[in-house]
Amino acid sequence: MKDPETRTVFAGLDGRSDAQLPNWYAEQKPVDEPVTFTEAIRELPQAIETTVAYQNPYSDEWVETERFNAVVEPSRLREQGRGEDDVEPLFHIPTDSYAIINPVDVYGPLEEVLREETIDGQALGDVMFGEIRRYRGGGEVHMDVMFDGLEVTLPDRSDPITMGMTSGYDFFGEHAVYVEGFAQDGYCSNTMRSLTDKEVVKHVGDVGNFRTWWEGILEQVELVANDLFEFIRDAQEIDLDFSDLPFTTTEFYTLLGFPEYLAERAAGDAKANAPSPFEIDMWTLHSGATYALTHFFKGKEGGSLDQYVRIANDILFNPERTVERVHKEYEDQLETESGGESQTSLDGERALASIEHVSEDLQDDVEQFEEREEVLRDRFQAASD
Repeated sequence: MKDPETRTVFAGLDGRSDAQLPNWYAEQKPVDEPVTFTEAIRELPQAIETTVAYQNPYSDEWVETERFNAVVEPSRLREQGRGEDDVEPLFHIPTDSYAIINPVDVYGPLEEVLREETIDGQALGDVMFGEIRRYRGGGEVHMDVMFDGLEVTLPDRSDPITMGMTSGYDFFGEHAVYVEGFAQDGYCSNTMRSLTDKEVVKHVGDVGNFRTWWEGILEQVELVANDLFEFIRDAQEIDLDFSDLPFTTTEFYTLLGFPEYLAERAAGDAKANAPSPFEIDMWTLHSGATYALTHFFKGKEGGSLDQYVRIANDILFNPERTVERVHKEYEDQLETESGGESQTSLDGERALASIEHVSEDLQDDVEQFEEREEVLRDRFQAASD
């Protein structure tokens, strides 16, 4: 992803929390002293509204309008008023239906919830840590919030997969306030996004009760933590033998929709972490995809990243859909190469048959994955309600 203008690493909710960064995270994000979450939130730029006017070119007069309001940063307005020309207070000029939601409006209620919710007898606020990233002068913000101890530990890994949430917003009318389940693999620093449904509050009208919003989201994250180990274990049992398939590991990712540069990185990581570079299980293929997205994605947070995250998550949570997608894309490519003729070459027929054989082998596992996914979705719905 594109590098943010600033990063703020935090540990603990406030000064009463005796929180430390986990060793694996401190190695990834070295800082002299992390701040607390409440400090980090209150350091984020705020926004207020001010009047907008337009210039009449025929009279040189400025005419105020009530149809629009400028969304501006107040401290920068003061600096500009003192004659400091190098500051830019303006974020956006939306219509009058735009409702400003400042950081404390969103994350203040989360602070209350984290003081009360516990894990293993400790308040979540005492075990929280993560990072806040600022873009475009702080008018766009994204953050990862994790909880030490809310984790999945794999038998062959020393560092856990730690659960949490990723959240953000902007003042430019592009990103509504959002939050979704998130995890980070301490073993390889790969991030797993969109582990729950993305919840969104738009900058329009009544923004609702953020406290209830956070309570439901945290419940969903805990549900994923309970089931994630089972999904990973089952995915480790499903192998793709690329020596029998008509495409390489890199082509597997491009058939799923990854651009070439990400597909190459994902394939390299998957082959490096598999016992055999030709026989790779679905968990390792998923991990390769998250490695590429975490460390080499060239775009911005949100947007096209979300699309690739969904593809990566299907490798883990819905292997059948993944193979079906590869099958269809490969079949479409064969049809394009044949000029749309009904006859497919013998080699093409054999290639399709080899993919279909993989689909048939998956059938024994499909029902188990579908049942687990359905149960998890039902729990999410209950948590949202």
